[in-house]
Amino acid sequence: MPELVDPARRSLGDLSPAGSRHNRARSGAAIADDRLFAGGADGRVAAHRPDATPLEGWAGPGDQSTADERYAVSLAATADTLVVGERGPDGRVAALSPATGEVRWRYATAADVGTATRESLLFQPYVVDAAVIDDTAVVAARRYDRDGDDRTWSSVVLGVDPDGGVQWRYAAHASPIAVDVGDGRVVVAYNRCTADHVYGLVVLDADSGALLANWDPGTEGDRRVGDVAVVDDGIAVASHGDKHGYLLDFDGGERWRVDLASERSVDGDTVYAYPNHVAVADGTAVFVTGNTYAASTRDPDARHPREHTAVAVDGGDVAWTHDVGGFARGVAANGSFVAVPSAQHFRERSADTHAVHLLDATRGHLDSRSLPGVAAAVALGDDALAVVEEPVEYHDEGVTHGTHRLHAWRVR
Repeated sequence: MPELVDPARRSLGDLSPAGSRHNRARSGAAIADDRLFAGGADGRVAAHRPDATPLEGWAGPGDQSTADERYAVSLAATADTLVVGERGPDGRVAALSPATGEVRWRYATAADVGTATRESLLFQPYVVDAAVIDDTAVVAARRYDRDGDDRTWSSVVLGVDPDGGVQWRYAAHASPIAVDVGDGRVVVAYNRCTADHVYGLVVLDADSGALLANWDPGTEGDRRVGDVAVVDDGIAVASHGDKHGYLLDFDGGERWRVDLASERSVDGDTVYAYPNHVAVADGTAVFVTGNTYAASTRDPDARHPREHTAVAVDGGDVAWTHDVGGFARGVAANGSFVAVPSAQHFRERSADTHAVHLLDATRGHLDSRSLPGVAAAVALGDDALAVVEEPVEYHDEGVTHGTHRLHAWRVR
């Protein structure tokens, strides 16, 4: 049975410990052509090729010219291009040479979404996700603002050519959370929508950015979609609106729908959990749920039975589930494998949940590896798994767990 072997580690430099909630992305990971890439503070990016002799790798210097916080959080890699998106004052995105780290072009998405109205990282422009289709880099960026009880989002999805020229834009007053690409299409998930943009999912033409289709769970409130994954004949969707998983066709037609973590009564509390991620491996959609929330209280004692759970759905039927123990900030898939990073439990705050889990589309759980710090970002290649560990300090404990480093294993 496949397992994780030949562990390797590489320091990624200083990073202040995350707090108990660990709710802000500060790292990214990607794999392409046997190169492992990791992003972090000051926009730094490091590359590692563990099997090369002599050892190959490079580390970009980042930008320490100001005191502003900025983090390289969204990485998309091919053999020819590494796209890096930042969370920071400019919401920068850049294309780098995967072999050397040389910058080919840069673009500041703040030109589209605006600059922050407050110094907090929460209000800074944020490149939430990136992808590459043919020679086009696709990036989704957003900026959050708040005035009293009024929350607003400005966002843009960009198609950028190999020379850094913007081919097309799709702007919306909504909060994009994920993009995926395939079959000449760009699929964008919006986890928060407004009256000006009511669709949780849009399908765009990859060449022109033209709107081809849209879809929404049709639920009340601004919560819509948590993640999307493009497959050969459709789109897998993790719905925040009704806490279900879907498979849609490219026109937004529903092929199947599965309850993942919708409201139910547990010990007198009505609780639910958001399906935050989805990946597809060998035709099986693997969804990952997040923290328990309640309808009547901010801090429920009850736990939803599908909290922090990987749920595999094959043809509309649940094939298997696996408890990942803590909050997952992402998911990665390659071939028949799926990898899930696990951070802390939202309320119980135990370092015992810090891990990465290797799953198989058919068999379920294969292997897990514990980490001292939280597993913040994950990438999965043909025979390698990479995880970025971040340090964390729980407010009621006063101990720093872990450090900022890249972990790698071979999948054999």
